[in-house]
Order: sequence, then structure tokens, then C-alpha cells
Amino acid sequence: MKSVFLLCPLLVAPVLAHAAEEGALAPLRQCRDIAAAGARLACFDALAAKLAAEEAGAGAADAQTAKALVAEAAAVSPAAAAAPVPAPSTPLALDWDLDRDDKRGTFILRGYRSNYVLPAWYQHDPNATPSSPSRGATTLFGGDLQHTEAKFQLSFKTKVWENVGGTPLDLWAAYTQLSHWQAYNKGQSAPFRETDYEPELMATLPLGWHWGDWRLRMAGLGLVHQSNGQSDPLSRSWNRVYAMAALENGNLTLSARLWRRLSEKAADDDNPDIVDYMGHGDLRASYRLGQQQFSVLGRWNPSTGKGAAQLDWTFPLAGRLRGYVQAFDGYGESLIDYNYRSRGIGIGLMLNDWLGF
Repeated sequence: MKSVFLLCPLLVAPVLAHAAEEGALAPLRQCRDIAAAGARLACFDALAAKLAAEEAGAGAADAQTAKALVAEAAAVSPAAAAAPVPAPSTPLALDWDLDRDDKRGTFILRGYRSNYVLPAWYQHDPNATPSSPSRGATTLFGGDLQHTEAKFQLSFKTKVWENVGGTPLDLWAAYTQLSHWQAYNKGQSAPFRETDYEPELMATLPLGWHWGDWRLRMAGLGLVHQSNGQSDPLSRSWNRVYAMAALENGNLTLSARLWRRLSEKAADDDNPDIVDYMGHGDLRASYRLGQQQFSVLGRWNPSTGKGAAQLDWTFPLAGRLRGYVQAFDGYGESLIDYNYRSRGIGIGLMLNDWLGF
């Protein structure tokens, strides 16, 4: 096989010349038009082997011999040759390796949630006195907070175990960091108001269940810790386990998580009422319109009437660089504000789309 491929560059010119003279391009076209990759490769391999023999002095084959050779190669796998061309992978499938033939292996760093920077993030009413039932209230920077700050997020994941135990199950590790920076608050030496850290473990299972035009593409389980790295009284943290799923319908993708908080000792609990505001799960809908993408993320706790909504719009600028607009209204925009209603809007740049949960 190696010798055949090494001879291929030497054979291209004779093949084209012979085809032009004898009208023998039909065999090449027949190979090209075979849908199944294995049968198509076998066809070209057989054709290349025949031409290699000719180069060794067997003489020129006429068009009828070439046609017979192509037909014989295609007959190696008639069922495969007649198989339909598989549909191209969707962005969700590529991002999570949901198609068996497109898996990219382990320990490759990839985007998870969106990676973005918003140099201008405007808050309608910044929270200068964050509080929690167990830690009381604290005034930030003497109450001197500016409405406009910078906001940015870094988020990545990597697969740590592919096809666990010989199954289609994959195990992932992820990390997300979200920061609010009072970059223009020179009176307070431009401090970071809040940074939230979120390491995560996930197990994902590819699926292909159909309901009409809808397709359930994946399901999984996750374990996530989120904290702001502060000491008391500003410390906030919680741990969750969750189940997740994602569906597709053309350019529309729906992803959902349902979580349960892991309990802590009362003395260690920085935010005992966080579920009242963050609810028991979230739902994201994203839609591609040409090169633009729109998204809405929602949370809701029906027992308390608290929740949040985040709207996103991203559009191409240059290469992989994209413009990004984000708007938020509700609770939990950051951990320090988990129980404070925030309303903000910002504009900036995004480096990857939001196919993560």
C-alpha cells in the first residue's frame, strides 16, 4: 500500500495525458462518485495499482480495461458503495465529540463556555453592600463603586477519558473564571470587585433519538464547585451535582441542566439561601442566523419567584474574532450578588461561541 501511494505523484501526469487522449476520465469519475469512503478508496487504490503496473512496462491499458477495473473495485463492497453520504457534524457534535468518527482524543484544550471580554459593562445599580444570612452585610470600597466596569470570562475544557470502559461515554474536566473589574475606578486603584472560580467534572453520552425534527444529541452528569475565593464576610461558595441534556432542530439548540445542591455544615455555609435565588436548574436556547448567533439563558425558582435571564448576541468581525453584546436581569449574575437583583448590559469581543452549558 505504501508503494502505491509513493507512486501516485508520478502517475498523475500519465493518467491525465492518457485520459485526455483516449477519453478515459470515466474511471476516475466513477471512483470519485462512490459515496462510501472505504469503497471509494478501494476503487482509487485498484486504479493506482493498475497504473503502477503499467509504469513497470506492462503497457497502456485501454479505456475498457480501466472501466472493468473500476467496476471490480466498486464491487468490493456493494452495500457500502450504495450507502448514503452521512450528514455533516453539527457545531454541538463537534464541540462534544458526539459523532464516533469525529472524536479528537484526550487532553486537547478546547473552549467550554464563552470566552469574552466586555470593556464596557454598565450596571444600573451596582451592589456596594453585599450580604448573606450567615455572613451579614459588608460595604465594598467605602461604597464607591462605578456603574461602568470591565467584565471578562475564561472557560475551557478537556477530555480526560474517551470511551469509558469501551462505551461511548466520555469524561471531561472544565474550568471557568468570571471577573468583574472596576477598571475605571481610579479613586479605588481600579480593584477587582469579584472573581468567581468554577472547576467542573462531566460525563457525556452521545445520543441520536428523534422526535419529528428534534434530535436529542447528548445527555450527561456533572459535579461543579463554585466559589469567589474571598475570606469572611465576603466568602461565597456552593457545590452541585447535575444532570444535563441537549437537543437540536436545524439551527436551534436547546441545552438544559437540573441540579441539586450538596449540603454543608451550617457553620461553613456562606450562602444558605442560594437555591432560593439560583433555582434548581437552567435552560439555554441558541439560534444561528447566518454568521450571527443569538442566545437566551434562563433560571427560575417557582417557589420564591426569583430567577434571571441573560441575552447574548454575537456577530463576526474579522477571522475568529467576534463582536459580543450581553444583557442580564435577575439574581446570580455573580456569586457576591447571588441574592441581589442586577441589571446590566455590555459590549465587547468574543473568542468562541457558547456551546457549553
